Amino acid sequence: MTKNQNQYQQPNPDDRSDNVEKLQDMVQNTIENIEEAEASMEFASGEDKQRIKEKNARREQSIEAFRNEIQDESAARQNGYRS
Repeated sequence: MTKNQNQYQQPNPDDRSDNVEKLQDMVQNTIENIEEAEASMEFASGEDKQRIKEKNARREQSIEAFRNEIQDESAARQNGYRS
């Protein structure tokens, strides 16, 4: 990047205003993925069933992390995003 290009670039502002909603969507999407995976287990082989169970366990961990982040973001929103 040349000096002139760098001169005009500014960092994007940290817009956290919709993080809670995005995280809630991520939770819902992950729950739907778990449900779809469980439905597909009916037709899966033993090895595939095990993979699905393992992946769903990781999805459950992700949901817990998303929910913790939702709590953090909600608190930050209430505090005006101050540190």
